[in-house]
Amino acid sequence: MSEIERLTDSVKLGESPHWDIESQSLFYVDILGMAIYKYTPSTKKLTKASVGLNLVSFIIPVQDEKNQFVVSLGREIVRIFWNSETEDVRVIEKLAEVEESRVFVDNRFNDGKCDPSGRLWAGTLNTRAQTPLGYPPKGTLYSLDAERNVKSHVSHLRISNGMAFDAALQAMYFIDSAKGTVDRYDLDVTSGTISNCRPIFTLSKHDVSGIADGMTIDADGNLWVAIFNGGKIIKVDPRRPETLLATVEMPVKQVTSLTFGGPDLDELYVTTGAYKIDDEDLPPPDNGALYRIRNVGAKGLPAANFRFVNI
Repeated sequence: MSEIERLTDSVKLGESPHWDIESQSLFYVDILGMAIYKYTPSTKKLTKASVGLNLVSFIIPVQDEKNQFVVSLGREIVRIFWNSETEDVRVIEKLAEVEESRVFVDNRFNDGKCDPSGRLWAGTLNTRAQTPLGYPPKGTLYSLDAERNVKSHVSHLRISNGMAFDAALQAMYFIDSAKGTVDRYDLDVTSGTISNCRPIFTLSKHDVSGIADGMTIDADGNLWVAIFNGGKIIKVDPRRPETLLATVEMPVKQVTSLTFGGPDLDELYVTTGAYKIDDEDLPPPDNGALYRIRNVGAKGLPAANFRFVNI
């Protein structure tokens, strides 16, 4: 039976957990709190740093560059230096900026993740919600490669969210939360292109309330999906469309994202939110906390770091 443990106090909107094998620690962000975090399970130490007056939605280490990370700041992707022991953060360079037209002034990056080659994929959303979680279709999915080339792939997204990659199947899994599905794309890692989108899981067909948010993949090729406003995690088999394998009920409503971590990559680290929707208060310390789930019966894959060339 799975064992769920709360590890930290609350943040406003925890997201984008990334397990770093080298330091045996977890990096994640508080989007609305405009902060980045490092949690080290062996010492239970939590370090926080502010990134200024801009929303940060992901943090990914740079391969072979100590204390360097790629993060989003609004509609920009930047490389930062952070020793992850203090609050000292320094922007080294701006790598990309998207959607500079006034039409997209309310857009920002949301979830981001690297494919097995170290290429970054990240999508945008428009923050002018027409109803709670009802965002207009002004988002786009982009990629940023090792030579700093930006490419757009999918447009008219409402809530660009979870991603996972299966190198063996040459597949990329992607979530636009407003669609109510988990989709699969054929992925050409060499060229950095995706094609042939089709849904592999539909929440409504399984009476799953809430929306699909962050996502990770295990070593068996199964997907683990955080259900925001649904208080659960679902495990699905993407090779058999519409196959729900398991459900893990969480003690909080806003489950935002998750990743495998620990020395054997057999523990799930889960971020959550305390985002006020429809005047519903989600009090601390449980809402917005970081959780660890043991005994899930699966192991994850090493998270890919961002790779540069000719730094």
